[in-house]
Amino acid sequence: MLKVGLTGGIGSGKSEVAARLAARGAVVIDADALAREVVGWGTPGLAAVVAEFGPDVLLPSGELDRPKVGSIVFSDPERLKALNAIVHPLVGRRMRELMDAAPAGSVVVYDVPLLAENGAASAAAYDEVVVVDVPEETQVDRLTSRRRMTEADARARMAHQATREERLAVATRVIDNSGGLDVLEEQVEALWKVLAARAAAT
Repeated sequence: MLKVGLTGGIGSGKSEVAARLAARGAVVIDADALAREVVGWGTPGLAAVVAEFGPDVLLPSGELDRPKVGSIVFSDPERLKALNAIVHPLVGRRMRELMDAAPAGSVVVYDVPLLAENGAASAAAYDEVVVVDVPEETQVDRLTSRRRMTEADARARMAHQATREERLAVATRVIDNSGGLDVLEEQVEALWKVLAARAAAT
């Protein structure tokens, strides 16, 4: 089994790279999807979030009002820290469960937005760290045009993530996603050949 950490800033196209690796046979473990799962309706994680932030963060359906929580934590580092203290351990446990269930010889790709934020020690947990890289202005352009964010909102989200330089510092391999999809496809195919060969050799 080869453990690959995949990361990139918001708007970098990391999810597109993950999808293309999955199509080639990688077992992709999506930390964002797990973060939603562990605070889903009726979970202990959701109960812990409500205990910390109050019942106003619930929708009438009893599910978490994610935009409301986001508006709270992205403007207050201490509240963000409190949320992460609840969610991150639960996500880590589910990631380990999914890894243990992966077939022998798999390329297991951990799609982790905050890999660089967690530092070199976190990066050392992977056999390879792949960073999907784009210029910051490209991130802003994509977030405003594709996700309909204001420029201020886009830059605020980016400010809560690692810098481009911090991400590149933990990379063992870099995907440059500032070009078109055909260029991205070529890079993913080359990357997959390397990863699959390494996994087969383990």
